[in-house]
Amino acid sequence: MTEATSNDAAAPRDWFGHPAGLTILFLTETWTQFSYFGMRAILVYYMTKELLLGQQQASLIYGYYAAAFYFTPIVGGVIADRVLGKYRAVVLGAVLMALGHFMMTFESLFYPAMAAVALGNGFFLPSLSSQINSLYASDDPRLASAYNIYYVGINLGAFVAPLACGWLGEAYGWHWGFGLAGIGMLIALLTYVFGRKHLPADQAAPKAVRAAPSGQKNAAFFARVALLVGVMLAVVVFRGAYEQNGNSISTWTDHGIDRAIGSGFLIPLAWFQSINPLLIILLTPVYVAVWTRLARHGREPSSIRKMVIGAIIVGLSYVLCGVAAHFSVLEHARTSSLWLALYFVVLTIGELFILPVGLGLFGRLAPKGYDATAIATWFFAGFAGNLLAGWVGTLWSDLSTPMFFAVVAAVGFVSAGLLAFFIPAGTRAEKTLEAAHVKAAPLSVAE
Repeated sequence: MTEATSNDAAAPRDWFGHPAGLTILFLTETWTQFSYFGMRAILVYYMTKELLLGQQQASLIYGYYAAAFYFTPIVGGVIADRVLGKYRAVVLGAVLMALGHFMMTFESLFYPAMAAVALGNGFFLPSLSSQINSLYASDDPRLASAYNIYYVGINLGAFVAPLACGWLGEAYGWHWGFGLAGIGMLIALLTYVFGRKHLPADQAAPKAVRAAPSGQKNAAFFARVALLVGVMLAVVVFRGAYEQNGNSISTWTDHGIDRAIGSGFLIPLAWFQSINPLLIILLTPVYVAVWTRLARHGREPSSIRKMVIGAIIVGLSYVLCGVAAHFSVLEHARTSSLWLALYFVVLTIGELFILPVGLGLFGRLAPKGYDATAIATWFFAGFAGNLLAGWVGTLWSDLSTPMFFAVVAAVGFVSAGLLAFFIPAGTRAEKTLEAAHVKAAPLSVAE
């Protein structure tokens, strides 16, 4: 059964080959990520250079903040589905996040500011991305690529943010960088509000299912939920390795990387954080083209199989860091910035196999009426994973640099093994959806 969008009667015109609402969500997400990654790119440096916190304390605070950023969507997604509706949840979240970024310009409001951003994100994050499915008919082939396109929007903002906020913060004061991040959040809010007419209407919470087949529906519902929860737990471990790219990698960039170019130019610290999103923007069309071609011939790997490959590649990116650090120790010199750039290349190749794929998997398998809740479950991996990443990051001060990266690589490989366990169940679930030609996750809970 096809689920209509809010503008079916008006037969809205597509933009760039996709529903106009995808462009609105894309641009909203772009500016939101500009604000988030602008703050994230300078957060560790602000704590260690301005607030004069030690590396271990800064790593834990960073981990707690990033974890809270992903925990609040669990509650926010449920409230959006059951009380506020997605539109009001996004607006409320955007206002709180903008307020938090501007509060970061005052040293005394450091902790309340982070709390405001994390709380606002709880309403914002699941309610925005969970609207993608409702833009498409159940059998629309464009839905498969919609999440990849949306992921480009995430990384477009993430690419520009370290260049702008990072440079401004390092050159003129960290508070200026936080202020620019706040402006980005305001632009996101305005984009979303003025583009509302192109977005799907909020749907009422699912009603009780009282028909005889309800037992079967409940069994299928809980089987799907169990699969999503299991994958989420494996991704928690993956995040413990992946999230070092904004945590311990920042410390390595500051203390272990030779940032000099030529005779006088020193690459700003935060600029290296732009390599990852830039590569995502450039590589995503390649991934989409390859997977589309494989799908046409019935050879595209299942989503979870892709995620296993991604976790292995991310683990290898930290092996690369360990090798580079080992040779630097032998030579008693800083590591060339080319090694750091190569790390980001390998990391990004792996990331594109797992993060946008996982987001799309959770979006497609979300039970009907629980879209935001399911997306929030995906982001729960970010919460627990960042807690794990914060703890792993504290090992930086206790281990040699090569040994530290070996530990991080091992975390990535363990996550690949855990994900591999769910390949059969995940493949069956995706084939069921494909064979039935229904919209992702049409099931609802029988009460």
